[in-house]
Amino acid sequence: MKKIVMLIIGGLAVLAPLHKTEARNYEENKYKTNQIRDLALIYQGGTQRIDWTPDQFIPYVTHQFADGTKDWLFDGFLFLEFADGKGYNYAYGYASKQARKTEWEWLIERVFEKGKALDALDQCIENEKKNIGKPNFKHKIVLGLAIPLPKQKDWGAIDGDSLDFNLQADQIKAAKWYIDQLMYRFKKAEFKNLELTGFYWVDEDIATCKDLSKYVSQYIHSQKKELVWIPYWKAKGYEQGKKLGLDIAYQQPNHFFTKTIPDSRLDEACELARKNGMAMEFECDSHALYDSEDSSYDRMLAYIKAFERHEVFQTSAIAYYTGSKGFIDMYKSTSPEDKKIMDRLARHIISRRNIKTLTK
Repeated sequence: MKKIVMLIIGGLAVLAPLHKTEARNYEENKYKTNQIRDLALIYQGGTQRIDWTPDQFIPYVTHQFADGTKDWLFDGFLFLEFADGKGYNYAYGYASKQARKTEWEWLIERVFEKGKALDALDQCIENEKKNIGKPNFKHKIVLGLAIPLPKQKDWGAIDGDSLDFNLQADQIKAAKWYIDQLMYRFKKAEFKNLELTGFYWVDEDIATCKDLSKYVSQYIHSQKKELVWIPYWKAKGYEQGKKLGLDIAYQQPNHFFTKTIPDSRLDEACELARKNGMAMEFECDSHALYDSEDSSYDRMLAYIKAFERHEVFQTSAIAYYTGSKGFIDMYKSTSPEDKKIMDRLARHIISRRNIKTLTK
């Protein structure tokens, strides 16, 4: 409720809001929500990745509880890649050479390969519908972009014109071309259960490409799609998402991977995300298995507890980093402790579908 004071102007009593800045800050100090409540990160494309067949998607599409009941899990999937596994990168710092048009086209073919990736996810959902019925939502897809990195002159040509990525106009032209290719292929595929809602800016800071995302986002928005970003912990520009044209930015706590980082990092990350109007990323991988060597099970549990404590599950969109196949390994595990922690996390994810404000 706004506080008001009585102002006397020209003999008239006028009601006016007090502390507008405070009210505005209160509104801004909220986690970011999105049409996708729970976004699973799928690292796919490079030769170093798993195939992502229909069976491999099962632990991400549905969850079976210890009591035997089964329900739909993630409502969104982000397909992304940093490098092709053959020496070329799609974002700065992941390989020795910058991907050319040839490598960009190769990645597109990998994303739309029959029986794998998007096609496999669509098949998996169709198969699961036979087991538990049709979901009351359509699974949403975000596709990673190949980043046109500056200084590159050997990328290739569009319509006969060779591009020079020292020129921002050429970077934007290449990004538009890639977006067009992805949208065309997605529409052509005619997936039964998938809806393309946006694209992902793969560079996790703005040190290399500066404000390039702002101009690329203008084209994405003209196509009625969103631009998504997940910067690493306190990355350069992490708090400038709106200025950079990004519709939603998820805060990486980067706590799970380094045991010397205290659990208080998670509290700090939640507070920082709320302050900057960001969403949150949940992080774990196969090291979270209870019986794995030097297990990080307790660190995965710390995320759940922190998200409960800071009401992330109730009020924020969440992206889920699970390594190359974290949930697959959890799914295969026979450990009661692994079943227990996955049941706890899944209950939160499933209950979030009933929170209408999460999509506003």
